[in-house]
Amino acid sequence: MKRPTNRRTVLMAAGAAAVAAATATATAQSTDIRGTVTFKGNVAIPEGHLEIYLEDPASKNKTQRRTAETRVESNGGSKKLEFSLPLTASPAAASPTLQVVARLERADGWLVARGSAKVEAGSPVHVTLNTVMY
Repeated sequence: MKRPTNRRTVLMAAGAAAVAAATATATAQSTDIRGTVTFKGNVAIPEGHLEIYLEDPASKNKTQRRTAETRVESNGGSKKLEFSLPLTASPAAASPTLQVVARLERADGWLVARGSAKVEAGSPVHVTLNTVMY
């Protein structure tokens, strides 16, 4: 004998489906911006430390212009370095002019190379470093 489905069973199944959908959406949205840094000409990145940060050049407030920041060390032998920046605001609310900036400095503080790339929601960022001329 088949038991009829009652209202409570239907509501419990719908609630479980809603929770599963919300959990999948939350895990699909990354809270980090991930990317790679290479040197122009696809040569090894010189030894030093990379300062990588988010910058919004359209921001009029100088103190809020530069946000999330990370540092990556280069040993002078890698052609590509990966990074991850924590995103403090939601990607949908991000400015269309938001960019990732990478600065390579020697141990004595001299700037060796710099590069930037525009941030596009949902895709990794690729920054190419160009030699700085003094």
